[in-house]
Amino acid sequence: MTHPTPGPAPHTDALGGPVPLYGADFAENPHAVYARLREFGACAPVELAPGVVATLVTSYRAALEVLHDTETYSKDPRVWQHTIPQDSQVMPMMAWRPNLLYNDGDVHARYRQAVTDCLDLVEPHDLREMVHRSADRLIQGFAQRGEADLIGEYARVLPLLIFNELFGLPDSYSARLVSAMTSLLDSSSPEGAITAINDLNAYMANLTTLKREQPREDLTSWLLQHPANLTEEELVWQLLMVTTAGHEPTANLIGNALARMLSDSRYYRTLSSGSLSSSDAIVDVLWNEPPMANFSTHFPRRDVDLHGTWIPAGTPVLVSYAAANAGAAAELPPGARADAGAHLAFAAGPHGCPAKQPAVMIAATAIDRLTSWLVDITLSAPYEELSWRPGPFHRGLVALPARFTPIAPDQKGTSPWTSNPDSSTPQEATSEPRPPASATPVPPSR
Repeated sequence: MTHPTPGPAPHTDALGGPVPLYGADFAENPHAVYARLREFGACAPVELAPGVVATLVTSYRAALEVLHDTETYSKDPRVWQHTIPQDSQVMPMMAWRPNLLYNDGDVHARYRQAVTDCLDLVEPHDLREMVHRSADRLIQGFAQRGEADLIGEYARVLPLLIFNELFGLPDSYSARLVSAMTSLLDSSSPEGAITAINDLNAYMANLTTLKREQPREDLTSWLLQHPANLTEEELVWQLLMVTTAGHEPTANLIGNALARMLSDSRYYRTLSSGSLSSSDAIVDVLWNEPPMANFSTHFPRRDVDLHGTWIPAGTPVLVSYAAANAGAAAELPPGARADAGAHLAFAAGPHGCPAKQPAVMIAATAIDRLTSWLVDITLSAPYEELSWRPGPFHRGLVALPARFTPIAPDQKGTSPWTSNPDSSTPQEATSEPRPPASATPVPPSR
């Protein structure tokens, strides 16, 4: 980090003022916006919501610098958040909370240790079985119809069913969690958001009360018993963090990867050709359409010069995982981008996602489960006509309409499209088309 010298005020550039990261234009073609932002250099002035300006890091190397430099950059937004309207659209994503996302130093370390220690107690086999049960339950709900919205009926719901089970609650509670989170995501007014948050808080209050009385082998009980000795408020906020920070990326990862697979014939396996796997689709998405496009908000503790951009202390600095990934090829050594783990979709450094491996496993298993049931599934509309949810932070579809040959709830196909879910090496495209949904499904051989 270079010592800053007096420079121009932020967001004054020959290229213009802050670029909006909201609205339909950005949602439909964010990569065009990122290309424009890269003209500013490693960082660019952006507007997250009307009147809320920030600096967006679009360079891979500059992003890594911000993500690792805890001495220069703080995660605590409390000074900044008092400078914007409290009903701003960005407050739900950027306001301070007593959890591991918005704290520094020993406080952050204590929260993170508790969460990571407890997540590490979840056996991968058990988690995979949870995904199987939840996926089968959802698929059986629409399999006989021959059509479904794979976002609203599958990708968005599945992670919440898994969280409910991880938390140690019976299936009867999952509807409350799904309802609260769906209302929160779909809310178009502050009043609706408040109602959804209250419902979510009520779910968490019931959860912690039950687990104090009846501890079991589950995430909530482990957090209660952890040496960090979390207070009731801290416990609830870590659980809320796991739910909200885990749901959006996982749901979007499933949805974005399915959209790629259902629009690319390379993912359909036949006797005469190879195929790409669900893992290939996930790696593709993590590099090129990350489920959280722009986040990792930091606040400089002092005025800084970040790769030629002057940033005053306290200015929100966000990392564009999408833009940084796109420019990584020019900044990384030859061949480094081929490393599936070099992307920034899960951030990096001390505040990197503590559950990236479970998230990838959930997504891959969910996709393989779906394609093992519905072997001839296809999109109901061209990929280019799909609509994306507006907003500066996420990258997720509004809906993913699909069609398939209706099947009975107990009539699962014999295999998923691909038989090598651990593969991460892309293969050449094939010209073999997938059969239309109206055709009799012919399961691919193993």
